[in-house]
Amino acid sequence: MSAAIVGWAHTPFGRQDAETIESLIVRVATDALVDAGITADQVDEIVLGHYNAGFSAQDFTASLVLQADPALRFKPTTRVENACATGSAAVHQGARAIRAGAAKIVLVVGVEQMTKTPSADIGRFLLKASYLAEDGDTPAGFAGVFGNIAAAYFQRHGDQSDALAMIAAKNHKNGVENPYAQMRKDLGFSFCRDESEKNPFVAGPLKRTDCSLVSDGAAALVLADAETAMGMRRAVGFRGASHVQDFLPMSKRDILKFDGCALAWKQALAQAGVALDDLSFVETHDCFTIAELIEYEAMGLTKEGDGARAIREGWTAKDGKLPVNVSGGLKAKGHPIGATGVSMHVLSAMQLVGEAPEGMQVKDARLGGVFNMGGAAVANYVSVLERVK
Repeated sequence: MSAAIVGWAHTPFGRQDAETIESLIVRVATDALVDAGITADQVDEIVLGHYNAGFSAQDFTASLVLQADPALRFKPTTRVENACATGSAAVHQGARAIRAGAAKIVLVVGVEQMTKTPSADIGRFLLKASYLAEDGDTPAGFAGVFGNIAAAYFQRHGDQSDALAMIAAKNHKNGVENPYAQMRKDLGFSFCRDESEKNPFVAGPLKRTDCSLVSDGAAALVLADAETAMGMRRAVGFRGASHVQDFLPMSKRDILKFDGCALAWKQALAQAGVALDDLSFVETHDCFTIAELIEYEAMGLTKEGDGARAIREGWTAKDGKLPVNVSGGLKAKGHPIGATGVSMHVLSAMQLVGEAPEGMQVKDARLGGVFNMGGAAVANYVSVLERVK
């Protein structure tokens, strides 16, 4: 272990009309330092994950973290972006600084405010995470991109509408227990499966319940090197971590295989010296339900084309052999893009130290896996986390 998570903070996700990008950043940065039991002057470096792409008029946001405490002034601070994996990019960059010996303590913040953007612009901004030369005119924006992926998957492997509805229903049921989640309502399988006025088709075979939410929110964590971490009240270490970047054009790869996701999982698990079966839970990137289905296959839970088996047989339920998205995932928790990857690490750390919200805690959680992706399986980040103190 070279780096460990020693403190964190998390806002509720959803519509935050009273907040701004700055206030969200300041709030979680301040709270994370308090939670870690350190002062701002002890921070060596700051990393901010903020996708933006037009959601915020303020585009140069790295130094807004300094507003949390005057003692953060002059600290090296960088904003990173890697589409929907922006939050994980920030976490991994912070861990890399520690691994390189350039810092002992790093403050990582992830943030996004999306709901103040006019609806007509939201799809256009999100579509910037695709290859515009091929996908720039896709109807329904990024939902259309994944709608096409779902249609192609159905053509190759058969109609998976039941499986997608089961995934949506599972994640909405899990989200009820997450106080940070944007939607805390158990919708049930039938509502998610059937087209209705409240659940219309959005793109291809994807209905509204197959799509993640437009959200505001922020999360932050404090990373420390191994020696420093062991002096903290609790610590969650990175046992394995991998970042795999794939081609942006989907025409250059078989999009139904999520090869970058598969390789990132293989590398992270090998580095950790564990198998998928050793994990107590996984938080994975369900921007759309079809993504979670394909990720079952890419992580090695099922063979190619058989991802439906994992949800159909209850493997990924909270009480299954590998609980997936007990937080509710992006589907119910929400998806403020720059905050998502940081949130996934925070909630996983909570699980591993037994501090997850009541009703959300996985029993005897020992090892956790996090997969966050940007674009259509372009930027792929996997972390394998374990409690070390």
